[in-house]
Amino acid sequence: MSAHELALQKALIVHLRANPAVRALLGEAARIWDGAPTDTAFPHLLIGRSESRPVAADGGGVEHALTLTVASRFRGTEEAKAVMAAVRLALDDAILEADGVRTASLGVSFAEVFPSADGARTFAVLRVRAVTEEMET
Repeated sequence: MSAHELALQKALIVHLRANPAVRALLGEAARIWDGAPTDTAFPHLLIGRSESRPVAADGGGVEHALTLTVASRFRGTEEAKAVMAAVRLALDDAILEADGVRTASLGVSFAEVFPSADGARTFAVLRVRAVTEEMET
C-alpha cells in the first residue's frame, strides 16, 4: 500500500503548489511540506498525520485520511482561514495523479481554526479524505 500513500502526497503537493489562490497566500514557491525547515516563513502548510486502509473494490483502492495544518503568525484568524479556504477549494473533487495512482474521490471532511496557547500563532487544521486507485496502463 505504500505506493498509494506516497503518490497521493506527491500529487497533493504538486496540485496545491500549482493553484494560483494557494500560491497567492503561501508564496510563489508555495510553502507546503511534510516537515518545515527550521527557518521557514509564515504562513505555511504542513502535511502531517496520514492514515490509510485498503478498500474492497476493483482496482486496488485505498482510503486515506490526511491531516493538513496551516501555521500563521498573523494576529487573529483571518490569514489561517484564508489559506484553509483556498486549500479546501483547490482540493474539492480534484483528480490528482502521480506514479500510476489517481484519486477516485477527494475532499475536506473537517476543518478547525484555533490560536496557539501563547497567542503567537494561529493554526487551521484540515482533515482530507481521499480514495485512490491504480491507473490502468
